[in-house]
Amino acid sequence: MRGFLFPVLTAMLTLLISTQVSAQKLKTGMSETSLASQADSAKKNDSSDVPKNAKIISEVKDKNGNIVRTIQYTQGAAVITEIHIFPPFPGLNERKPINPDTLNPDSLMVLVDKTNYLIAIIYKRQRIRQYRAVFGPDRLHDKMREGDRCTPEGWFKIVEKRDHSNWQKFLLLDYPNPESYKKFQERIQDGLIPRSSRIGGAVGIHGTFRGGDEMVDMGIGWTDGCVALKSVDIIDFCRFVKPGTRVYVRR
Repeated sequence: MRGFLFPVLTAMLTLLISTQVSAQKLKTGMSETSLASQADSAKKNDSSDVPKNAKIISEVKDKNGNIVRTIQYTQGAAVITEIHIFPPFPGLNERKPINPDTLNPDSLMVLVDKTNYLIAIIYKRQRIRQYRAVFGPDRLHDKMREGDRCTPEGWFKIVEKRDHSNWQKFLLLDYPNPESYKKFQERIQDGLIPRSSRIGGAVGIHGTFRGGDEMVDMGIGWTDGCVALKSVDIIDFCRFVKPGTRVYVRR
């Protein structure tokens, strides 16, 4: 086990150094509300909850090549302005052609970086794919209980991969796993969450609803704690992963 963890952690360190950027978020107005019900069971989106009139106010590149984007949208009576800093993301046509059948699945893992809005595939210490991703409204918080709409952090694995009527593909993670239950019980004992809390579940990686790619591009958090990719990206992502693939989620 130690022999496996060393190359994996080394690969993560290599990736994080190469993609380390600061991320900021300025938000005014009302808090975001749910666009969909629990990820695994939702059948349709409630259009009244969807942020509307989203537009880019400004977009520039900083000295490190990162995209600094100011966006604005309405949600109910509120006008919400957010500032996001993204590392550069390769387009679909810029990705190196790779035959997934030639890869050893034991040497492949997925890194989810919530700070930098990204999900990456690492193979033998090399980043072979990187995609823009969004999460829930409070992406930099660890999941503490059911209904908080946060993405759980730590090590997980994909346990199911299937088509989805709304989000193209859905890859279920093994949350809650033993480590998740341990943290959950500790938070109850420490008084951080009520004793009546439930741990939640149905957390996964999926695509987006029809017309939702723009939400991912703009970095608008809309999920209930899942990781959402653009429609074309989730199809490409699914070529490389399967049940058993390891996933590490960090803020």
